[in-house]
Amino acid sequence: MTTLLSLFFGAFLAATILPFSSEIMLVAALKTGEVSTPALVFIATLGNVLGALVNWFLGGYLLHWRDKKFFPFSQNQLDKASNRFQKYGLWSLLLAWVPIIGDPLTFIAGILSVRLAPFLVLVTIGKAARYIFIGWLV
Repeated sequence: MTTLLSLFFGAFLAATILPFSSEIMLVAALKTGEVSTPALVFIATLGNVLGALVNWFLGGYLLHWRDKKFFPFSQNQLDKASNRFQKYGLWSLLLAWVPIIGDPLTFIAGILSVRLAPFLVLVTIGKAARYIFIGWLV
């Protein structure tokens, strides 16, 4: 149970803007053999998708304060990110698992008011595929 909770929270944190590596945690949990691979892959995916969902909500919520001095992004940065996202479209959310670009991608999706259902489907497919691949390798 501790392994599953640790993996869940590690995967959750890894999907937020905090630097964290859920892959290392998954590999370590897989190596112990205490919990089945499908259960570990499911928990890691669930935590990581929920973390991405927090980014999506934050993107939509924080946009209300974009004119305030404390807002972390300039209008120019928002425009550039928005143009990039629109250039590659919704399908780019399949890459939400990629380090460095994945977290901002899910945040920008929230800012751009990407509908929740397609967001969840595409992000889940990408993140699950990564964890399934890791589970297969180990």
